[in-house]
This record gives sequence, C-alpha cells and structure tokens, in this order.
Amino acid sequence: MMSQGGKVTLTKSSPAHAITTEGPMTGNLYVNLHWSARLDQGSQGQLRRKLLQPRLLRQSDGGGGGLEGAPQNVDLDLACMYELTDGTRGVVQPLGKFFGDLSHPPYIKLSGDDKYGAPSGETMFINLEKKEQFKRLLIFVYIYDGTPAFASTHAVIQIIPPTGPRLEVTLDRREAAARSCAVLLIENEGGVLMARREVRYVHGFQADLDRLYGFGMQWERGYKED
Repeated sequence: MMSQGGKVTLTKSSPAHAITTEGPMTGNLYVNLHWSARLDQGSQGQLRRKLLQPRLLRQSDGGGGGLEGAPQNVDLDLACMYELTDGTRGVVQPLGKFFGDLSHPPYIKLSGDDKYGAPSGETMFINLEKKEQFKRLLIFVYIYDGTPAFASTHAVIQIIPPTGPRLEVTLDRREAAARSCAVLLIENEGGVLMARREVRYVHGFQADLDRLYGFGMQWERGYKED
C-alpha cells in the first residue's frame, strides 16, 4: 500500500485498508471508474457481446446487437455485486438498467453509463449511513463492447470516503482475453468496512465472477439499449 498525499494506492503486497470507522457514519462512499479509450485501427469490426443480467431481477432485453462495421472505443462498465446482512443479493450495473437506489435497498446507486471514456467516467455512490446493512460488496468492471484489452484502457478505480484518504486501484495488467475484473472486495468486519484489492481477471462475465465469490445468483443474457 503506497500513500501519497491524500491518496492510498492498494497494491498486491499491501492490499487492504479500512474505509470507515466503527459507529454511525454520514455521507456517501464514492467509487469512480475512469479510463482512456483506445481505437484498434486494425480491427475489421467487433461483435457486440450479449452480457449477463440476473435472472431473478429479470428485465426485457434492449434491442440491437450484431457486427459493427468500424472500430470503436472500448466500453467499460462499473458494477457491484452485493450481499446484505438480511441475505438479499443482487447487482448494480448499467446492463439491464440496474442502477440501484441510495435511500432503499441496496443503498447503492450508479450515476449512469459512460460509453466513451469521458474524463468523469462512471461513479457509484454507497450510502454509509446504512453501512451496517452491508455484508459484502464486490466492485468489478467488465468490457461491454470492444476488444478485450484492459491494459490499453488505462483504467483506474478510485474509492473516496467522506473523510480520510482516497484509495486507488489500477487495472494495467496485460490479460489478453479477459472480459471482466473483480477489482475490490468490501466486507463488514465488526462494523468497519474493510476494502481489499482483488484485481482478478476472468475471461468470462458476471456469472464467472459470481462463481468465484459465491454470491449464488442466476444470470441470463441481456443487451444494452442503443
């Protein structure tokens, strides 16, 4: 774990850091994903993949899909699988428009879907006034559209609590066929939310990450709407 000013970089050798204290909290935890999209000029077209949304939260698929005729930016998505202390499990993600809710379970809200790597990226808010309701949260990123090349996206996850240093995790490893990455696991340890760097790349999507971490949800394919 490297500390620089008000920033703590979680590393393989020092992967953990407390992001809350014991007792009541106010405010939101901010989780931000930003990346620099790159075009693959040698590409002759990319397949818009059907990704996964939870079957138990089924929504109708959006339209579209198929081969795109020209190279395009990599579309990364920020997402979170959650398990609450009452046993409720689910996901917050752009696909399926599962954007969540800050005032009601799961007390997690995704700001929107950035498809092009804008400077602001994508931001998730976690209601720390409800931190006792969280058992564990898995922050992950998947490539919805584009060549599977995390290293070329220069993706960075920042975790910003109301007080204390912000945490940072970079996704710069070369994992040629990886489509998803489990970035951070946040667990409730005696009333303290502890963040642990994971950075586990998988070749598949949400169901594969679910199997790794044992959330036990059922998944079905879905599209984003154009």
